[in-house]
Amino acid sequence: QVQVVESGGGLVQPGGSLMLSCSVSGTIFSIHTMGWHRQIPGKQREPVAIFTRDGPSKYADSVKGRFTVSKDNAENLVYLRMRDLKPEDTAVYYCNVRVQETLFSTPLDAWGLGTLVTVSS
Repeated sequence: QVQVVESGGGLVQPGGSLMLSCSVSGTIFSIHTMGWHRQIPGKQREPVAIFTRDGPSKYADSVKGRFTVSKDNAENLVYLRMRDLKPEDTAVYYCNVRVQETLFSTPLDAWGLGTLVTVSS
């Protein structure tokens, strides 16, 4: 089983910065993707910043130049540094990983419970 836990959300003023952290633990043979999604109230969950195993990180157009995703492979940690935050960034941010638990298992998606980021003055 794979556990995903986010931390670092909170209230921040417009123009401010915040960093989210995500730890991944459990039975992991291989990680295919790691990254962040968000769900804005009243809208569907959307990808924000994703690491893929074989390519460069990908960002939603709305956060390019403001958000940076990074990871610590040795510790199975992934971070999201957010700057110049806007009220429209207010959302629950979810960490997602696609992992193989064993060499022969099908990759599966694991999600954290989410952390709330509120951008407001």
